[in-house]
This record gives sequence, structure tokens and C-alpha cells, in this order.
Amino acid sequence: MKRALVCVPVAAALLGPPLAHRVPGQATCVSHPAVPVPPVYAATVARARALVCDKLAGRISGLQVAVGVDGKLVWSEGFGYADVARKIPVTAETQFRIGSVSKPITAAAVALLYEQGKLDLDAPVQRYVPSFPDKGFPITTRQLAGHLAGIRHYRGDEFLLNRHFNTVLEGLTIFQGDSLLFPPGTKFSYSTYGWNLISAVVEGAAGQDFLSYMGRNVFRPLGMTHTAADRVDSLIPNRTRFYERGADGGFVLTPPVDNSYKWAGGGFVSTAEDLVKFGWAMLRPGFLKPETLELLFTSQRTTAGEPTGYGIGWFVSTDSLGHRWVFHGGSSVGGSTAFGVDRDSRIVVAITSNLSDAPLEPGQGIRALFDR
Repeated sequence: MKRALVCVPVAAALLGPPLAHRVPGQATCVSHPAVPVPPVYAATVARARALVCDKLAGRISGLQVAVGVDGKLVWSEGFGYADVARKIPVTAETQFRIGSVSKPITAAAVALLYEQGKLDLDAPVQRYVPSFPDKGFPITTRQLAGHLAGIRHYRGDEFLLNRHFNTVLEGLTIFQGDSLLFPPGTKFSYSTYGWNLISAVVEGAAGQDFLSYMGRNVFRPLGMTHTAADRVDSLIPNRTRFYERGADGGFVLTPPVDNSYKWAGGGFVSTAEDLVKFGWAMLRPGFLKPETLELLFTSQRTTAGEPTGYGIGWFVSTDSLGHRWVFHGGSSVGGSTAFGVDRDSRIVVAITSNLSDAPLEPGQGIRALFDR
């Protein structure tokens, strides 16, 4: 018989273990609300919390959910545990691996350099990364950013790499000697390594280290105070533990990995609230110019004219209501993230978790609840 889930909000400022009502025969949904809910959204948040408790929290070790509407954070809540064994709860400050959601964040750096005239999206990448081998075809940053360059994706156990790379250029050695999968522009083929090459392009165009550029020009200006590189050699106080499903169905720690080879494509840690802040900056001109936002959110096309459904760092679509929905998911070792921006309803939704291959699909219903 399916067990019911009882969701018990716990004050974010609570010290010590969270309080939770436990009902015999039922699992408890432990949560930490992070911000006061505006009264107009109280009923909506209650329904959304019930959805998370019923469909997500009981299946995932720990997660955060944050929702912003028209520039205001209307819901932020942590569920479950950042450390399962020690029962340390997820709070708004808990940092999760966001995997490929690193790509749209890196796209903001590309966009800034483009606006400043420092980066030509259609120039061969060797203009900015002279050490990258010629592949017999010109490869451009625009093609890399749209997964049209023919650069391969992970192979074998590369997703589980636990080797440290000291520089962005050193990380390119994993794939730079390999042949292209196809002539650039002719096909869409998702590639995190293409974005690793973009990080080297950013360094060449900016004339500075990639992570330094991201910190000074993207994270800090947007107030993303809990977003950083997932450095294994540094103490990150709020970083969660990372889990996967064990053979018995329980949560077990993942093997250690070092994401230093893929900061731009999948190596950042962040919070749901920070992702909502980033989403706000993509909703209206200010951080970027209106024409630059359109550039990011316009589907690229193959040389045959077929739309790919991917712009520059973003999947782009139109939903059943005709709303322009731009989004990205992220999978990492010990992390799953869902992030999207409704450009017409002006809703930003972010879900972060500390479980590999977490079943986040039911979370798609959250946006519909807030769409008025």
C-alpha cells in the first residue's frame, strides 16, 4: 500500500534538528521555508508544497525549490537532508551540483563579451584558443554554443572523472585530439565538451581566467552569492553531500569526482534562489541588452535550415499556452537540477537536488500552479 506523505514546514531560522510531526504508517516530509510567502500566493504555495511532498521529497534525499514571479521571490523552501546520515536539513543556503545548468550561466559571459565587441561569435575558435587543433572545418563559438560544432560528448567513464585539471586548457586535452562527429553546422549533437571549449574562448576573449571572469562579471553583479566552482580542494561550508540510489533502494554516497575539466559545461554549484536571481536577469533588459537576450533565446538552425530547439546555452520552446519557455536541466554525479524561465508569465522556477538521476519530472507542474 502506498504511504501518504505529510509535509511539515519548519522555520528556516530554527536551530538544531527540524521539527516534524510523525504519523504512524506515514512518511514525514521535512521542510525549511526560507522566505515569507506573500498572502496572495499562500494557497498556491500550499498546493505546490503538497505536490513536492507527494511526488518528489519522498523519492529524493534532499532538494530545494524556489519560484520567482515578476522579479519577486514568492517561494523558497528546502526539503529533506543535505547530509542523510547526520540528518542535516536542506536550507536555502545549501549548495548543489547543477550540472548542465552551468551552460546558460556561462552563456551570460559569452553574451557580455559579445556585447563589448570582444567576442565574434562567427570567428574560428582558434582566434581565441590558438592551441586548439584545426579540424579541417572552421568551428565557431556560435556553433559550439548551439551544439552544432560536431564536438563529441562524454565517452566511457569520463562522466565519473576524478582527476584534477589545473587549467581550462588542460581540460581540453580529453577530447581535442578526436575527430569531429560531423561537419560543423550540419547536425545537432549535445556536447558538454563543446562548452568546455567555450570556457577557453571566454578566457581568450576576456584576457583573464575563466572562473575569475565569471565571478567578477556574472556571479557578483547578479547577487549569486552561493554560486561557485565545485572545487574538491576547497572547503565549501554549505555544499551538500552527494547521493545515488543503492542496491537496496536507499541513498548511498556517490564516488568522488573532480569537475575541474568542465566548469562551463557542468561544474558549478549553486542554490535554487541563486538560479531564480539569474533567471530574473534574463527576463528583462538591464544586465544584457534586449537584442542580446533574443540572440540567446532564438533557436539555431542547421545548415539545411532545420531548427534545433536550442539557442545559445538554452533550450527554447513554446508551451501549450503559447508562452515562450526557455530552460535547461542538469545532471551530475550526486545532483539533478531543473530550471526554466517563462518569458511571458515572467515566472522563474528552479529545483536543485543532491541525488543522481533524481526523478524531477513531477516538478513540471509547479510552474502551472503559479501561472495566473
